[in-house]
Formats: sequence, structure tokens, C-alpha cells
Amino acid sequence: MPRDTLTRDQIVRAAVSVLDAEGVDGLNMRRLGTQLGAAATAMYWHVKSKDELVVLAADHVWDEIELPDPDEVGWRAAAAALAAGAHGMLGRHFWMLPAMSTHLLHGPNKARYDDRCLAVYEAAGFSGPDVDQAAATVLMFVIGAAQGEAAELAWRARLRRAGADEEQQLRATVARISEIAEQFPRLRARATPSVEAAPSLPDEDSFEFGLRTILDGLDARLANGSTRSRPESPAGR
Repeated sequence: MPRDTLTRDQIVRAAVSVLDAEGVDGLNMRRLGTQLGAAATAMYWHVKSKDELVVLAADHVWDEIELPDPDEVGWRAAAAALAAGAHGMLGRHFWMLPAMSTHLLHGPNKARYDDRCLAVYEAAGFSGPDVDQAAATVLMFVIGAAQGEAAELAWRARLRRAGADEEQQLRATVARISEIAEQFPRLRARATPSVEAAPSLPDEDSFEFGLRTILDGLDARLANGSTRSRPESPAGR
């Protein structure tokens, strides 16, 4: 593909595809050129570097999240939807979490998401620094909840790049984890449940449980009035 027929949007979308398959370490201009059927040098007419491309790709995937209106659905439903949307996005794009540790990810789509989160917690009744704290607390939980699955996907991508057998490596790793768990009674009990124990399924998964617990806590802060107002600046007096 000649460089003058490429667009930045095409390059960013192709970068997301490569990142989804191979992670940040697997992305380079030559690999991207192969994906697009163009010379690697053609990429530099639209993006300055791989680092810039990672930032652009990250902002692109933030646009996948629907932004509910708290005035229409209520603040709590809106907060839950925003959290679930971010959790799902991070699950689809495992490379986002490693990228967060090496890049300052920003852009209009991420800013739009953050702004809507702040609007939701303002609608709930938080004010001043508590608005930022509420939004940050939920987002930190979302990132933490996505970490385990993202780590496994990143590990698999690294094995693929190295040409290793994923399933064989996974079986060996699981066996080693099980061997370690056997040394600790509570982990051992969970790995080998009692025959007499009645089988039961949780009403909700761990993400839903954790999110509900956090929103319950925020609700309680609103109910008992333990929120703070942002101090008025001297200029505003």
C-alpha cells in the first residue's frame, strides 16, 4: 500500500490488531507494515514512533465504552456500566495494562470517559475532592480486577513470539502452582473440596461482587454525610 493511501486511523486500527495478538513487545513498524501491506517507513509519515502509536491505540480502544447518562439511568447504574465497560475493554485488550506501566496514556476518548465518570459521581451527590476519589477508587478496582486475566494473555503472547507450546507450558505452570498450594491448608481445601460439601455456584462473579461492595460503600458515605467540599480558593472569596 503506498504511503499516500494510508491514513492514521488505518494505522491505529492495525496497531490495535497487532497489539491484541502479540502485545506491546510484538508491535513494531515492520510488523505493522506487514499487517497493512505497506513499507515500514510509510508508517512514519503518520506517527513519529512506536511509543506514540501505543498511546494512539490505547486512546482508540477507550472509545469502545458506552457512556451512560446518570440523569437517565441513575448514578449507581451509570457507575456500574462505566466500570463494567472499562473492565470488558481491558479484557479484550490485555496489552493495555502493561502499557499503563510504561506509557502515559491519554487522548480525547480517555478524557471523555474520565469526564463522564466525574459527572456520575457529581450526580450522586459527591463534591470537591470526593468526586475525584470516588472515580479513582472504582477505576483502580477495575484495573486490579482485570490484572489476572491480562497477565495470562500477555504470558501467552510472549510464548507465541518465542515459538513455545502454550498448552504444554500452561499445564506445567498449573502443576507447579498446585504443588505450592498443597503446602497451605486453605488453598489445599479449595483445590480439593470435600466430597460431602454441597456443590454451590456464586450468585455473582468476583468482579460483580467487588464492584457492588465498592458502590455500597460510596452509597454509605453519601447516606451518612461523610463527604467533603473542595476548599474555596482565595480568588473565589
